[in-house]
Amino acid sequence: MDAVIPAAGRGSRLGKLTDDRPKRFVDVAGRPLLAHVFETTVEAGADELIVIVGYEAGQIVDQFGDTFEGVPIMYVHQREQLGLGHAVLQAEPHVDGTFLFLNGDNVFAGSVAPAVEAAGEADAVLAVKEVSPEVATTTGVIETDERGRVTGIVEKPAEPSSTLVTTGCYVLPEDIFHACALLRPSAEGEYQLSEAVSLLVRAGDEAATVRAGERVNVNTPEDVDRASELVRGAW
Repeated sequence: MDAVIPAAGRGSRLGKLTDDRPKRFVDVAGRPLLAHVFETTVEAGADELIVIVGYEAGQIVDQFGDTFEGVPIMYVHQREQLGLGHAVLQAEPHVDGTFLFLNGDNVFAGSVAPAVEAAGEADAVLAVKEVSPEVATTTGVIETDERGRVTGIVEKPAEPSSTLVTTGCYVLPEDIFHACALLRPSAEGEYQLSEAVSLLVRAGDEAATVRAGERVNVNTPEDVDRASELVRGAW
């Protein structure tokens, strides 16, 4: 299974940490953030890494080269960072079949392999976690039916209908590219992957959920410290 990893952004909220290097080079427990992401996808069974690069792309290519732990890497340039839906579209010519998508700034303590293993039971699989109502207002909230199947995803709702949220890890069918092509930009000018998943669900695809373990989405210097603690605790 291919793995698509968006790693094009600068990470402006990290301040001086990304003045001269990509966000994915920030040190987490002695290794670049992106190395942890690569390791998670390889452990889950990825046989090719399709990495979406942009800001300081050359540094990423020079650091990781053509392979990671024996798994080939393909780099795809995203000239404008217009959201995860747009990033996914850049990978379309290089993806064959269902693929694993893992956000390039997420550090997981455990494996995401259960999401891959569940792919045969639904058209798409979302790794999810429960959060507080306050946190739910800052991310993608998942709505489900009585069977636990996804009926939609709402980004940053003022009044969340649930506290089940996305974690930046999906297993997606090739149909997602058509859904992403239909997206309209948000008020911030971004094309939301979560909205594309909602389009698939409304078109009749089944999307299942799998509970993810502990994870840190690295956006701030404080998140770097939390991610490092998470990784060290998992060793």
